[in-house]
Formats: sequence, C-alpha cells, structure tokens
Amino acid sequence: MRAYDHLVKYGIRPSAQRLSIMEYLLSHRTHPTSDEIFENLKETIPTLSKTTVYNTLKHFHEKGAVLHLSIDHKNARFDGYTHPHAHFLCSRCGCVADLDLKIAPEVDVPKGLSVKEVLVYLHGLCESCKESETNSNY
Repeated sequence: MRAYDHLVKYGIRPSAQRLSIMEYLLSHRTHPTSDEIFENLKETIPTLSKTTVYNTLKHFHEKGAVLHLSIDHKNARFDGYTHPHAHFLCSRCGCVADLDLKIAPEVDVPKGLSVKEVLVYLHGLCESCKESETNSNY
C-alpha cells in the first residue's frame, strides 16, 4: 500500500504497472535506471515494455513523485524518495548512495525565477573501492 499512497499523494492514478514500478523504486534504494527496473519486473509483468517503464518514470518525475538523477553521465537514474537529500556516485564501481545533507532553504534566487528542484551530487570513491585502491598500492 505504500506505493499506492505515494502515487495518490502526487495525484497519479495507480494502475497495476505504475504500482509495480513505484513499489520497485521504494523497495530498492539503488537508484536504478529504467532498464534495470524493466529487467527486474518483466518476468512478473509479461506485458511490460521498456517504453512503458520509461514513460511511467517520466510521468512520475513530472508529477514530483520521483527524482530524475543525472549524476551518472551514462544513464538516467531514478529515486522514489523525494525528501531533500544529496547523492554520492562512486567513480569506480558506479554505486549511488543517498546522503543526508543539510541544505539551507534560503537561496538568493534572482527575481522572476522559481526553483522547482535542488539536486546535489558528490563524486568520489565508496568505502569498498577506496579500500581496494589502498590495498592494491602495496
């Protein structure tokens, strides 16, 4: 019901495919691509297509129900958690992690502009990749 409530909260009609895609995003905090979502859902939803997944994610983003992350320059990634937070991308293994980051709501926005979304990305090495890099130097 968590996916249903999330979609309704953002004014999205909860069809079976939309519910499955949203539930996947809320259950997998890996910031998946549309292809990853499709690959993981296609066996349980035989009528699902890559186009449907892509269009559904686009619709979710337009309604504010998911974040569209461009942190990875090769693939668009999606996050079902829309609360203010930052993201970290490991430049070696490509994992994406959520970071709690205190962002001051007071931003000097020029007159006439309206901020809809703030995305903060950090790049570096995750703990596992950093350890393997340190160990390979010896």
